[in-house]
Amino acid sequence: MNEGNRKIAMVTGAGTGIGRAVSLKLLKDGWTVILTGRRPESLVGTVDLAADLEGRAIVIAADVTDPESVKSLFGEVALKFGRLDLLFNNAGASSPPLLLEDLSFEQWKAVVDVNLTGVFLCTQEAFKIMKTQTPRGGRIINNGSISATAPRPNSAPYTATKHAITGLTKATSLDGRKYDIACGQIDIGNAATDMTSKMAEGIVQADGRIASEPRMDVDHVASSVLHMANLPLDANVLFMTVMATKMPLVGRG
Repeated sequence: MNEGNRKIAMVTGAGTGIGRAVSLKLLKDGWTVILTGRRPESLVGTVDLAADLEGRAIVIAADVTDPESVKSLFGEVALKFGRLDLLFNNAGASSPPLLLEDLSFEQWKAVVDVNLTGVFLCTQEAFKIMKTQTPRGGRIINNGSISATAPRPNSAPYTATKHAITGLTKATSLDGRKYDIACGQIDIGNAATDMTSKMAEGIVQADGRIASEPRMDVDHVASSVLHMANLPLDANVLFMTVMATKMPLVGRG
C-alpha cells in the first residue's frame, strides 16, 4: 500500500497475541491502525513495538461489551479520520475448562458478551461509518477460531460463540452487499501466543487423553489477515482456516 493510498483499520483486542501481531503487520504495510481493548497499558505495549512506524498506531481504549463505549470508540474514529476501511473483530474471551454442568451463568455470559455481542456491536457501528463514507464501503474480518466447526472438551461457551460468529459473518456479508461492505472470517488453529502456551505441555483431547499439540508462528495468522484486508472490495475471502499443519483438527469431529 503506498503512502498516498493509506487506509484506516481498527483492531479489537490489539494489546496481545493475534491482535498485536495483526496490528503490527497492518502498520508495516502502511495502514493507519486504531488499537483498541480494555487495557491501555497493553495497547501502549503494541505501540512501543511499532515505534518506527511514523505515529500511525492510535490507541483508543474501549470495552466491546459496553454499547456506549463502542459508540464512543467509533464516534471518535469518525471524527478523527472521517472513514474506516477495515475492522478486525478479534477481541475474545474463554471460560475455565470446567464440565458443562459446572459452569456458572456468569462464566457463560462473560464469554458471550465479548465473543458474540461485542462483535455485533462493533460491526453495527462500523456499518454506520462504512455505508456513508466516500468512497463507500469497507471490510470486516471476524476471528472465528477452529472451534467454529470443531469443539474442544469443556469449552461450551467458547465453542457456542464461535459457531455463532459463523452465522454472523454470513449475515454481515449478505447485509453488507448493498453498502459495498465485505465480510469474512478467519478460523485459526494453534497460533503460538500466550493463550496457547499450555498446548506444548499437553491439553485434554476428545478421548480424554492429555497430549501436546503443535503450534505455528502467529505471524502466519497476521499475514493471512493482511491478505484478506488488501483484497479489492469486489473480491472477498468468506472463510479461511490457517492452522498448525500437524495439529489434531482433521478427524477430530
